[in-house]
Amino acid sequence: MTTASSALPFAVVLNAQAGRGLAGREWPRLRGELEARGIAYQLVAAQSGAGALAEVQALPPGQPVLAAGGDGTVGALLPALVGTGRPLALVPLGSGNDFAGMLGLKPGQFAGALGRLSEPPRQVDALEAEVVRGDHAGLKKPLLNGLGTGFDAQVTHAYLRAPRQLPGFWRYAWGAAASLGRLPLAELTLRVDGETLYQGQSALAAVMNGTRYGGGFRISPASAARDGLLNAVCSGPLSRLQLIELMARVLPGRHLGHPRVHHGTGRVMELHWSQPMFLHLDGDLYGQAEQVRARVLPGAVTLLNG
Repeated sequence: MTTASSALPFAVVLNAQAGRGLAGREWPRLRGELEARGIAYQLVAAQSGAGALAEVQALPPGQPVLAAGGDGTVGALLPALVGTGRPLALVPLGSGNDFAGMLGLKPGQFAGALGRLSEPPRQVDALEAEVVRGDHAGLKKPLLNGLGTGFDAQVTHAYLRAPRQLPGFWRYAWGAAASLGRLPLAELTLRVDGETLYQGQSALAAVMNGTRYGGGFRISPASAARDGLLNAVCSGPLSRLQLIELMARVLPGRHLGHPRVHHGTGRVMELHWSQPMFLHLDGDLYGQAEQVRARVLPGAVTLLNG
């Protein structure tokens, strides 16, 4: 098997806690598959995302990374990957696995994920999110999948309290049901490349590089991670019943023609809320924010099995 960096072993970053411990339980099987395929590797088993990032940053330039975990595992490593040329391979073993899922990679199907390593590497876009005003004002963070505000992020907040035995998709659905009683509505101004795409009451807004979040909800079915553009999606004013109907359309990605849905593409997205709204960045909560800016980073990540 050959890759762009075959002279160096893969640094396998294992988040043993990903997927409520799935990654740790599956590691012996993944290790066996790596060895059966003759893929040289060294294990990076840090206890935190910051620790894993520090270890990857200390690796020789160009040494490829194989992230065995979920979206959070990949997100923690992005500062060592974005714009560096260091190749990345994905083995999804988390709760949501939304970016990997968009690529057709499925948890536990190691043959599919590792079998693609012989293909030529491809560049995929990333984005940089900046919290302009909010709990984490001044934060700039690279993302691979996207960000959400309003009901979307409120569901993520509730998701963390869902029964742990539920798989990722059903935990998100549980969080959505638990959040309906506190439906957020506020004035939103959404600008795309400096032009106002939407202004008015809204329940949620997302800026996406990938197509899905929440373990399979296709919030941005028109996204393409290699087009050098971001996709913005927001709602107009919604009642609880209308929101339930809308989320049923979001699941299969059939909502973009809905009269209360607004969407557009561009390089720079700006969200201005009239009050603090919950915010998630690649599925991780970052408190509440009133103003968020995102810009695309074209071709910033070298992906080996995308």
